[in-house]
Amino acid sequence: MNQLRQAIDSAAALFTAAGIDSARHDAEALAAHAAGTDRGRLALLDPPGDDFFGRYRELVAARRARVPLQHLIGTAAFGPVTLQVGPGVFIPRPETEAILEWVMAQQLRPDPLIVDACTGSGALAIALAHHLPAARVLAVDDSEPALDYARRNCAGTSVELRSGDVTMPDLLPDLDGQVDLMVSNPPYIPDGADLDPEVAQHDPEHALFGGADGMSVITPLAALAARLLRPGGLFAVEHDDTTPATTVEAVRGTGFFDDVVSRPDLTGRPRFVTAVRNGQP
Repeated sequence: MNQLRQAIDSAAALFTAAGIDSARHDAEALAAHAAGTDRGRLALLDPPGDDFFGRYRELVAARRARVPLQHLIGTAAFGPVTLQVGPGVFIPRPETEAILEWVMAQQLRPDPLIVDACTGSGALAIALAHHLPAARVLAVDDSEPALDYARRNCAGTSVELRSGDVTMPDLLPDLDGQVDLMVSNPPYIPDGADLDPEVAQHDPEHALFGGADGMSVITPLAALAARLLRPGGLFAVEHDDTTPATTVEAVRGTGFFDDVVSRPDLTGRPRFVTAVRNGQP
């Protein structure tokens, strides 16, 4: 085990030098992946052999080059679920769990109709279906690579997947005025923003960028929510930390929402806007 500890210490030092904030966590997570065990059980392992150290060196080299940890281990944790992820799909972030926590604090009917727009890997949809087993949850995305991951992740759940562009005004006409909750983590980063290598080089651009002001998807998304939600229905949309006021204006500007509020993520940064559909027809 001393040799394993030394290898993990060495990997953590390399990651720190490469500018990776989660250096120790990632070194241990990759060791657990290479050993086929959980991170918390590393101390219980028998001394690993040369095959392990060969695999570990390859993983460490890739992570040092800023390949995302989630791509190397093939999964990402989100709230109560673990999702399959990889090239072609946006990696869900802990910041988005703030929307999940907000939803869990709301008073919803026992069997709500929920739409997750821009679902990506299916993170919000699957987590909400887990928390609300009687809900009907629809997850929508227009990226086939993302939908491929979402199909795998949704297997065995009640989530319904639909292919569609949330900026199209005629999306989901069968749900007009019926939805109890619509959530979304859409593309919202302003074009030209400075991003970490893991994001800039590995997350799909289609899932990241929302035009020059970051609002090219959020603005039509607010109009879609206004059409789909029933009076009293809830809307929550994530945004860039530079655009809380613009997002509030876009949602309020539809004329169909009350109680439009900017809310922080778990780190205190402005992260998502919530609103309640009013009674305007």
